[in-house]
Amino acid sequence: MNRRRTNSRGTSPTTKISHQPPRLLIVHIAVPSWADICPNLCEALQNFFSIACSLMGPSRMSLFSLYTVQNQHECILPFVQVRGNFVRLQACISELRMLQVEGCYRPHHTLLPLAVEDGLQQFKQFSRYMSTGAAQPCNSLEITVLTSQPGKEVIKQLEKGLKDINLLSVRRLQVVEVTKDIQERVDSPSPIEEPSNDESAILEADIVLQTLDNDVVSMEVFFKAWLHNSETDQEHIHLLLAPQSLPPSSRAGDNPMVCLKCDLQERFLSPSLLPGTADGMLRIDDPKGDISTLYHMASLSSDSPYKLQVIKALKSSGICESLTYGLPFILRPTSCWKLDWDELETNQQHFHALCHCLLKRDWLLLARGEPQIPRHNQNAPASSFYVITPSQSLTLLVKLVATRELMLPGFFPLLSEDPPEDSLKIIESTLDSLELGPTYNPLQVGSHLYSHLSSTHAKPQGRLYTSWESRGFRKAGQSQSNRVRATVVPLPMAPAPGRAPKTSAATKASSGTFLPSDSEEEYPS
Repeated sequence: MNRRRTNSRGTSPTTKISHQPPRLLIVHIAVPSWADICPNLCEALQNFFSIACSLMGPSRMSLFSLYTVQNQHECILPFVQVRGNFVRLQACISELRMLQVEGCYRPHHTLLPLAVEDGLQQFKQFSRYMSTGAAQPCNSLEITVLTSQPGKEVIKQLEKGLKDINLLSVRRLQVVEVTKDIQERVDSPSPIEEPSNDESAILEADIVLQTLDNDVVSMEVFFKAWLHNSETDQEHIHLLLAPQSLPPSSRAGDNPMVCLKCDLQERFLSPSLLPGTADGMLRIDDPKGDISTLYHMASLSSDSPYKLQVIKALKSSGICESLTYGLPFILRPTSCWKLDWDELETNQQHFHALCHCLLKRDWLLLARGEPQIPRHNQNAPASSFYVITPSQSLTLLVKLVATRELMLPGFFPLLSEDPPEDSLKIIESTLDSLELGPTYNPLQVGSHLYSHLSSTHAKPQGRLYTSWESRGFRKAGQSQSNRVRATVVPLPMAPAPGRAPKTSAATKASSGTFLPSDSEEEYPS
């Protein structure tokens, strides 16, 4: 929906990463754990959006909306485009932080399904409103319910409340249970749990149960997964294990052609995508940038998966680290929904066997990327070469490797066996004073990037009031004109046990509880 244009070069190529689903986050608030969860959640959201709103190149996250469920369900933020809306998202997070001041109640079991239904209604109305000018209309939504309640109980509430609701437009519905005990393991966030057979299956959508530690780093890792390419319409990479130089006769029998179908995943974000970094002048869609990276080449292969042809095996000690460059990427077995279950299972088993054999033999693989031949040019283009490293997990690490044409000469003197004694004592004493760590863990190292990016989004346009503060203004008789209405009238509120509803749906719709946008735009009701 949000395609950038390169400077005087027309539109950038369509990439798979640009088709990310809109996200709806429903925060299920309950006492007494909210007081412990709220600060970590708000800081994690603040850090995440400082990154998500700053990324250049194709849009990784199109739309976002936030609901809360307390003694009633409330839309804190209607669907907005993430890029260019950091100030508005920051005000939303500030309002979420204020909720611990207002007090929390045990949510009624009917409120959570109502929030899901209301969010779906808002999404459908927004999609119809945006479909006229959007080249890629949004037709599916991912919903995340974040709760401190037992996850299986929340799933039962959703199953019961949504059994008569059309969920065809829900791409994924997941319940994330935040553990009540704050764990101090910053170096290893909790893994995502796969749903068991009895935790899924409601009509047209599956409910996935996950657990999450109640700390900032674990929540950041969870939200950053939204930046991954989650498209499953087609596998990204075909890894061909039999060398093309072998005659067809030798590939049969004991040496069949093996093609592993893989999905590609970034290992970390490129600094060139963020403003104010050392590589900030490069763009992922700039022809002068590094367009030979595996990720970009695979993204350009929209008609068929990008192919990696294995040409030989190497001992793990047989390559110098200085000959690899660029960002590393992860290969994993594909999750393409178009493949049948038997093929998916066989593909994963072959992938598992490849990782096991490479680790056992202490081997690496050297592969050549399939050249991209432009239609207007029949000459063979230059090839890229990659080194593939196995892992203890079900993944392969892929990195670009230098070729002869790119090598620059280097003449360096060899080390002498015995350095001068005085210098040796000084250096040894200095090294002994250093703290010795077994590994480097980037989750324990901060670079103040979040605060830097947040400051770049600051706008000197006056204070943006949250709806919590606005409610106080309305009580004092002050009017509020700079507001965005809901795209549709919210669903009726279910009264909490023993409590009468404070306001009707019509009153809530007219009062307006949504935040003003940066562009002062109102969506039609």
